[in-house]
Amino acid sequence: MVAGATTAPLSVEWDADHAVTELYREHYRPLVRLAALLVRDHATAEEVVQDAFVAMHGAWRRLRDPNKALSYLRQAVVNKARSVLRHRAVVEKHAPKALPDAPSAEHGAMNLLEREAVIRALRTLPTRQREAIVLRYYGDLSEAQIADAMGISRGAVKSHTSRGVAALRSALEQTT
Repeated sequence: MVAGATTAPLSVEWDADHAVTELYREHYRPLVRLAALLVRDHATAEEVVQDAFVAMHGAWRRLRDPNKALSYLRQAVVNKARSVLRHRAVVEKHAPKALPDAPSAEHGAMNLLEREAVIRALRTLPTRQREAIVLRYYGDLSEAQIADAMGISRGAVKSHTSRGVAALRSALEQTT
């Protein structure tokens, strides 16, 4: 008798349709739970179990002991789940690598335009202001390093940088 079955033992006299229908009614859900635990996906688990039932139906006449049909189904579910997992591994291994997010062409064009506007505005600044801003924001130097490079005091660096930033802001606001 099939474990948990309330019907008579499955016999060779039963046709495949009747036997598989009875097994399906009593064991479909537990087999789907088993497959879901193996493949970690409910929809795929349902497909695995359906395939196992179809295979059982096709092999019913070759089944040596019809009373072991549930064991055959469980084994088929486990084997089909392994097959699904192997297939997933191969697909993941050979899947194309995702391209890194790249900025759009429009983004690049806007950056270029903004950079050109900043460069044009920098060219209008007095020499000391331009030097202080370039060394600070493009050279990433500290006030002390800028003072050493320009041969002026740190206070003068602060003054030139502050005035230069204000002039840049004003020039860029006029262009936009």
